[in-house]
Amino acid sequence: MDVFEMKFSKVFPLLLAKAERKGRTADEVYTVTEWLTGYSRQTLEAMLQGECTYGWFLDNAPRMNPARMEIKGRICGIKIEEIEDPRMRDLRILDKLVDDLAKGKAIEKIIH
Repeated sequence: MDVFEMKFSKVFPLLLAKAERKGRTADEVYTVTEWLTGYSRQTLEAMLQGECTYGWFLDNAPRMNPARMEIKGRICGIKIEEIEDPRMRDLRILDKLVDDLAKGKAIEKIIH
């Protein structure tokens, strides 16, 4: 199944679990997600109860943060800055933000 067709309610909890396994909090994952997408926590929580897909979540973000384009590095062996598909790049940026949390990076350094 295409990741963009997966339910947001199935994918987002995996990001939360990844961070929490490494001693980070759900609040921190919400913070980086809000920073990236412009969604409020209340909207994200409502989406977790709904049927929207991960693609819909990305496509309908209220305000993708322009500073996201400054995020560099690798996620799953792929350089973020080399991903041509904007939708996939944004997906991988969220992965990277959560990955940096899980690695212990200070939230202030993640969402500069």
